[in-house]
Amino acid sequence: MDLDVFVSVHRAEWDRLDALLRRRRRLTGVEADELVALYQRTATHLSLIQSSAPDPHLTGRLSQLVARARSAVAGTRRASWRDVTHFLGHSFPAAVYRARHWWVPTALVSTAVAILLGWWIGTHPEVQSSLAAPSQLRELTRPGGEYETYYSSHPAAAFAAQVWTNNAQAAAMCLVLGVFLGLPVLWILFQNMLNLGVGFGLMSSAGRLDTFLGLVLPHGLLELTAVFVAAGTGLRLGWTLIDPGPRTRRAALAEEGRAAIGMAIGLALVLLVSGAIEGFVTPSGLPTWARIGIGVMAELAFLAYVYVLGGRATRAGETGDLGATERSASVPTAA
Repeated sequence: MDLDVFVSVHRAEWDRLDALLRRRRRLTGVEADELVALYQRTATHLSLIQSSAPDPHLTGRLSQLVARARSAVAGTRRASWRDVTHFLGHSFPAAVYRARHWWVPTALVSTAVAILLGWWIGTHPEVQSSLAAPSQLRELTRPGGEYETYYSSHPAAAFAAQVWTNNAQAAAMCLVLGVFLGLPVLWILFQNMLNLGVGFGLMSSAGRLDTFLGLVLPHGLLELTAVFVAAGTGLRLGWTLIDPGPRTRRAALAEEGRAAIGMAIGLALVLLVSGAIEGFVTPSGLPTWARIGIGVMAELAFLAYVYVLGGRATRAGETGDLGATERSASVPTAA
């Protein structure tokens, strides 16, 4: 593309659009139609320049022009309860459902790694001795020891808030750091599975695996699922940089990134539920079967939410991205 020729051909259209946007009086019907047509053409021009002959000054000017025109055409809008309902009932479950081919394998592989680490630690006394002194290990795993008192060492509400904050941060890091080809996500996952494997191995070697599972499963099922969803989405975001498919790399990253931000909000709500279970149910005096049953019900409810509502929303065309009127205009790309 000869940028100078392109600018000379279309400058009058951009100037006319700018003049219409500066009008202080109400536009006539003809002028409003002209504004819409110029907005659409200018958005197409911006996409062509960005993909063929990027010029920072011209791109900045046209980006501002398109943004002003979109605001004039679409109008400003405020978030409403309808937006919240749409997000919870359609956008979020659809985004999680669409990412299932990433987070389900992530969950299976990560769980297998945690079990293998637990078996290795539990069956090798020399590995246990490298983690802590024998007296410290006994204090950790004995009845009423640190593993058990951890969940009741603080007031339930404060503990639930602390757990929720930590887990939400971990999930957000998985989503955000996925853009670095997913490598930081793998490290975060490994650290989580290592912590789980250490507890699993030490408690099983002390003959108290049932106690460990009774403490972890009530909240851990939902909590780990949320972490796996975040990690799988982060890995998909990293893969988008490598293979954007028929989209431009910029458009693919923007689309997946917007969906990931929405998922961060939704997963924070999921982790709020798991944090409440960890703060109030896990240390409660309920029988082990009842505590685990609550955790299983919460997990099944989330999976049903994703696969039923999310599957239905996905088949209806929902992607978890912003609506068409809220996204930047673009032109089609060839496969």
